[in-house]
Amino acid sequence: MASKFQPIAPVELKSLLEKREPVHLIDVRTPREFQEVHLTDAVNLPLDRMEPESLPTDGRPIIFICKSGMRGRTAAEKSSKCRENVYNVDGGTDSCIASELPVVRGKKSISLERQVRIAAGSLVLIGVLLAYFAHPAFIILSAFVGGGLVFAGITDTCGMAMLLAKMPWNQCQTNQ
Repeated sequence: MASKFQPIAPVELKSLLEKREPVHLIDVRTPREFQEVHLTDAVNLPLDRMEPESLPTDGRPIIFICKSGMRGRTAAEKSSKCRENVYNVDGGTDSCIASELPVVRGKKSISLERQVRIAAGSLVLIGVLLAYFAHPAFIILSAFVGGGLVFAGITDTCGMAMLLAKMPWNQCQTNQ
């Protein structure tokens, strides 16, 4: 089965939820991001822990969501290879909030996307400073990070984001 996932606009999702249509709404962000804000009907299944084969098989549509739509798209692409009725919310949670879908708000945190920018920028700066003050070979660190960012842009996968998603500060207790 090689079906393709379908995009779904936040207004369409809002209509489905208002009609109480039976769907699986899966938020693929980190637990900490999910805790900060999520749609009221969403369940959290982080992308780095998601196994498409273990998703529900009851025939209800599976709708993925993340902050901006990119991780949700990745989850939908992976899942559509073994499931039908797979969707990704266009624009993610940000667009849903703008479309006035009901959300649960919790404790603020730094988004995974910002964490990647902070980490990558810091590594590049450290590499340049070490190359200037210690030894020119340290420029390799900056080149490695730059190459990783280019690879992430081309493949739409980010190793640094996957690593940061597993860090303790991006996890939370289930009772929080």
